[in-house]
Amino acid sequence: MFRPKIPTMPMPTGLTTPPAVIEPTAVTRHTETPPAATPTPAPSRPTVQLTPGTALALVGGGTAVVLVLGAVLVSLLLAVAITGASVAVCAVVLRSLLASDAKRR
Repeated sequence: MFRPKIPTMPMPTGLTTPPAVIEPTAVTRHTETPPAATPTPAPSRPTVQLTPGTALALVGGGTAVVLVLGAVLVSLLLAVAITGASVAVCAVVLRSLLASDAKRR
């Protein structure tokens, strides 16, 4: 029950090809000089054309990203500040409870 059951390896099905035999070839030295290199024109890259509409879309998208990131970072900072303030209030309450308990003894 607690012993793992190892599956058996199934036999391959379908057509199998025998491994190809690679015959060694002799290396010959090539002494012919290459033809004169002709200057090939550099491949022209398409230039990016910014129309006023695409520029406005880029500015709007960038502004939206900055605003969203700013809101997320401000909310994280606010969450940390609220947590710190609540921990400080809890510490003051516990300190006063412990101090009043010590005075009664």
